[in-house]
Amino acid sequence: MLSKTGIPAADYPLDMDLKPFESVGHDWMLITAGNGTNRGDWNTMTASWGSFGVFWGKKTVTCVIRPTRHTYGFVEREPLVTFSFFDSSMKNALQVCGSTSGATTDKAAAAGLTPIALEPGAIGFAESRLDLVCRKLYTQDLDPARFLDDAIEANYPNKDYHRMYVCEILRAYPLSVSGCKKGR
Repeated sequence: MLSKTGIPAADYPLDMDLKPFESVGHDWMLITAGNGTNRGDWNTMTASWGSFGVFWGKKTVTCVIRPTRHTYGFVEREPLVTFSFFDSSMKNALQVCGSTSGATTDKAAAAGLTPIALEPGAIGFAESRLDLVCRKLYTQDLDPARFLDDAIEANYPNKDYHRMYVCEILRAYPLSVSGCKKGR
């Protein structure tokens, strides 16, 4: 069984390890929620929109998910959400996770990924360079009446506006800790 060691977010150098514009906007990330590693216990999706920051004195990740996505129901149900980051060599795997539905496809098998339970209720991937286990703090449905730039509406031809999640980063699970690789 593969495992990774968690480090409290306060002790992990996120600023140095994550380049947010590159990690999210270019390399993409996976957003995952679930309560086990068997197919149907979890789901993941690729995201290229999101942000990092500080809300209410906590290190946070903010993401958006359309209610039409299969992952949406998992994120709504579970208190924890995992954000996983990969080397650029894994871009094809993330493309699969963003273009297929977990309702009809075994995304792990199709993408060549190995889901692992980082801790109860937090699913990451053996192949990721970093997994962030986060707790949802706040949700807000995007309201098109609040768009200040009319061009934003072009992202919603089906009027399926995202729900925004602000999530507190609890722990970081890097590929290696102090030179130690993931164990079996």
